[in-house]
Amino acid sequence: MAEGIKNKAAIIGMGCTKFGELWDKGAEDLMIDAYLEAMADAGIEKKDIGAVWCGTHYEEVSVGKGGITVATTLKLPFIPVTRTENFCTTGTETLRGAVYGVVSGACDIALCIGVEKLKDTGYGGLPENANVSTGGTRDRLTGPNRTGPGSFAMMAVRYFNKYNLTPQEGKRALAMISSKSHHNGSLNPKAHLRKEVSVEAIMNAPIIAWPLGLFDCCGVSDGAAAAIVVRADMAKNFRKDPVYVKALQIALSSGEEVMYTDWDGAHVETTYRAAQQAYKEAGITNPREELSMMETHDCFSINELTQYEDLAISPRGHAKDDIEAGFFNLDGKIPNQPSGGLKCFGHPIGASGLRMVYEMYKQLQGKVDNPARQIKNPKYGLTHNMGGVPNKNIVSVAIVGL
Repeated sequence: MAEGIKNKAAIIGMGCTKFGELWDKGAEDLMIDAYLEAMADAGIEKKDIGAVWCGTHYEEVSVGKGGITVATTLKLPFIPVTRTENFCTTGTETLRGAVYGVVSGACDIALCIGVEKLKDTGYGGLPENANVSTGGTRDRLTGPNRTGPGSFAMMAVRYFNKYNLTPQEGKRALAMISSKSHHNGSLNPKAHLRKEVSVEAIMNAPIIAWPLGLFDCCGVSDGAAAAIVVRADMAKNFRKDPVYVKALQIALSSGEEVMYTDWDGAHVETTYRAAQQAYKEAGITNPREELSMMETHDCFSINELTQYEDLAISPRGHAKDDIEAGFFNLDGKIPNQPSGGLKCFGHPIGASGLRMVYEMYKQLQGKVDNPARQIKNPKYGLTHNMGGVPNKNIVSVAIVGL
């Protein structure tokens, strides 16, 4: 493979707003809040920024197309500002743009920012919008009634069948995933939802698309996050504890999974492929032993369960065993969603990827806001985003470390 970008770029500052129903703030307000926190954290001035990548997906009413709103709001004239949009990987795409920008030598310091004021759009994550967002004329013809909850519910049923789980066993494993994330989110002052929810309450919640109930689905939210990126050889001029980028991979499915009979319907092939490429780039040969923590795209609890296997952490068919053993809990071997995940932050699409990296950044520096969430001596943090449905999607995998 190509040489890659391992240890060629570093993050020296990050900012993240509180996520939630932020009716009293516009998208510009959220951008400013995340930007100012990142700038103060990095200890740089506005004149130092050489280029900007900004990600937003649905919300174009106040952000608009292109980068003009960003340049105007942050008062950053006469430098390149690029708007990125790549479905649920949009926030990670902004980081990829900034990293590639500094590594190429096009600029010394780059800002990336992800923002989404999703509540203002009325987007609920159910029918119509979910189908439109995957895009394309053929997609409308082959899956006109497809929904996000329905698509992932079918993956859950197929997984239960393939690995001989009874409906009760399968639903309990999924409930343990969501309950774990709600516990973590209850400790995070920036999370949208901060309430413990028991496994029993999750299993008995109203059904959205069987077997997925209310607490198996993430919510809709508003928020923003930002990062300051420099070349790795410059990083310690700014701070003693920069966080280095070890890998950044994006992969897309062509949708061929649904056109042939090879795909088992019980996993996301793109997650597996992107993760393998990221591990090669980072030099990780045994992710189960080498990763310290993860933030993965838990839009639905079954997606998180299959990610454990697609990311090569749990053996195929055995994610349930690791879930029940607490392997992914805060005090487990590889804590997943130490922030509370999409389950507690919601999913303002343009902001989610950078929000996940913010959590890894603070964890690696030992500066998490609540000591109860601080992971001991982390080395590598992985973030994962997935947009689309199990048979047609885009996936990003980023790995950062000290």
